[in-house]
Amino acid sequence: MSDRRFWRLLGKTTCIAIIALTIVVTFKPLKPTRSATSDYHWTNVSIGGGGYVTGVYLHPLERDLAYIKTDIGGFYRWNSKDYKWIPLTDKFSLQQSNYYGGEALALDPNNPNILYIAAGKYTASWSRLGTIFKSSDRGQTWTKLKIDLPMGGNENRRWLGERLAVNPFNSNVIFFGSRLSGLWKSSNGGTTWGKVSSFPEKPEANIGIVGIVFNKNVSGLVYANAYGNGIYKSTDAGVTWSKIPGSPSQVNRMVLANGEVLYVTHRLGVSKYTNKLWSSITPTNAKTEFNAISVDPNNPNHLLIVYDQHISPKNDSGIFESTNGGATWQQKKHTLKPQVPWWPEWYFTSAASAIEFDPKTPGRVWLTDWFGTWRTDNINAQSSVWSNYEKGHEQLVTFALVSPPSGSQLLSGVADVDGFNHSNRLDVYPSKQFGGNNSPRFQHTYGLAYSESNPSQMVRVGSNEWNNTYTGATSADGGLTWKKFYSFPQNTIPLRVAMSATNSNLFVAIIKEGQPIRTTNGGFSWSKVSGLPNGPKDPWYWGQPLVADKLNGNTFYYYSGGKLYRSNNGGASFRIVNSSLLSENWSMLKTVPGVNGEVWLSLNSHGLYRSTNGGVNFAQITKVKKAYLFALGKPQKGSKIPALYLYGEIVGMGEGIFRSLNRGTTWINIASLQQPIGNEPNVMEASWQQFGLVFIGTNGRGIYYGTP
Repeated sequence: MSDRRFWRLLGKTTCIAIIALTIVVTFKPLKPTRSATSDYHWTNVSIGGGGYVTGVYLHPLERDLAYIKTDIGGFYRWNSKDYKWIPLTDKFSLQQSNYYGGEALALDPNNPNILYIAAGKYTASWSRLGTIFKSSDRGQTWTKLKIDLPMGGNENRRWLGERLAVNPFNSNVIFFGSRLSGLWKSSNGGTTWGKVSSFPEKPEANIGIVGIVFNKNVSGLVYANAYGNGIYKSTDAGVTWSKIPGSPSQVNRMVLANGEVLYVTHRLGVSKYTNKLWSSITPTNAKTEFNAISVDPNNPNHLLIVYDQHISPKNDSGIFESTNGGATWQQKKHTLKPQVPWWPEWYFTSAASAIEFDPKTPGRVWLTDWFGTWRTDNINAQSSVWSNYEKGHEQLVTFALVSPPSGSQLLSGVADVDGFNHSNRLDVYPSKQFGGNNSPRFQHTYGLAYSESNPSQMVRVGSNEWNNTYTGATSADGGLTWKKFYSFPQNTIPLRVAMSATNSNLFVAIIKEGQPIRTTNGGFSWSKVSGLPNGPKDPWYWGQPLVADKLNGNTFYYYSGGKLYRSNNGGASFRIVNSSLLSENWSMLKTVPGVNGEVWLSLNSHGLYRSTNGGVNFAQITKVKKAYLFALGKPQKGSKIPALYLYGEIVGMGEGIFRSLNRGTTWINIASLQQPIGNEPNVMEASWQQFGLVFIGTNGRGIYYGTP
């Protein structure tokens, strides 16, 4: 799914490259260039969601007006005609990548055109501050509001809600419950904000005030969930607050039925508050905590609740239904009609975040979970039929891409859902993950490589983080099927891999915090490489420091700490051939097909370099001010010079995505000002089959491809 950094925030180290955030008044795309821009089209490779959708929002006045928010992939609006999600925040640039985190969303219940989003991935100081945006045209354009606070759309308990709410009796009154900074209020439609000093600040640290609910029938009545402390109530639209005696302390979600009946899910079950009394309505024999909850707008006694962080076995949806206000419950049966072919059945309701009755279509219910968005059009059926709607919603985190000279145009290694052979068109969902049809499945695929002389021979490395197993697999048919390594060193996390250009049984892998290793028999046995430093400290690492020469099968290259290492004996040992380079953690090495010793190296803000003698000497590409990512691809017709692509900055042209057909002497900007691909892109590759085709993998918006 999306980047599961939540689990790492609870106990695993995190290593993330973050670019400083620029606070702006409205969306600011990449800096405009002063050169002609080529006519490039950018769109997502069709994969099918795979990321955490943490909320769904349905407008009470207009049919089919629906929105979703995600933890790291931004916000979307539903297109009911095309059954497609429209991305609403793709204009955020790299400098605004923190805004792709969905902390909260709120609709103006009196105006279908107005909505608000609270945007920010992380509360840590390195991510800078989040903010709230307002749109008066359903998310087509946004205005940044004057409130900048730490926000954590990808942090602990991000599936709870809702932090942002508009007063149904006065749309100018808006409340925002923050993680670290208390309760905030605007009385003028978001123009100005002030902290609510009367609200007791006692929520659990780093979770904060996670839910605000207005009573739609009683003016001034509003509830706020201070997670870890309890529920507070105001009868004067938030001027004063008092804690409700006996309220559960760790409340997940709240929902109001007609009148003053308040239902809540919490760590210890499900509760009901009516006539100033609390009562437990937890289903008997329930297996775990509940989170998502919804009340039928046409029947206040009709409730739905869903397990919290539940992995759903077959025919166990985790959805419970009550038709008598919670007095009794029945677990709902379901039938799945998936639109994405590779989704297994157990994805349904896995770590469900939200469930919502559609206010304009009786019987229709929406549900969001760890992997995407589902909908049934008849919740009242004995076995309700659910479909997953993912068109337009691409939210994966990419570790590795390869585009071989023959076979499939693209193979991708991603976080949480293994990886894919995009053997169909790029606008068609893959039929399966790497780990399908008896092939080994990984949670994360960290590295991919192929043999230049025989591209059908491939290798991938990865892990199942959930049970701490690490290994890899080889393929002899271009990645259609895979065979797990016969052996792999225990407690060893492989991060990147390079395969010999002429011997598919020979490949080298760098590992987490250890000496790189190699195999000469296709993964049957392994030995340590000598002469190289230990590998990176965290699997969530985006550099590409290891590469094989694409002509000489015994030659491999490695960059670390300002030094270029080379092996001439099949990776058995490396020696330093250049120690005069600048040190940069975000580095990438690439070699050129058919050319012995041509090596390209990017060093982020230190630029882009080229060597023609195996790394002994490098010449800087003078016009490249910053090389965040780069790729080499098929030459244009009539040329033997590879097309060179850059995500970075060119002197005199500003920031953007560029292409050069003469090794960096001149450049054209191929970026889209409307779609700068700003969600922390972390890998770039270009096609060796089709001139002009280039791929960019991101940290939460899937994979983009550009074509002229």
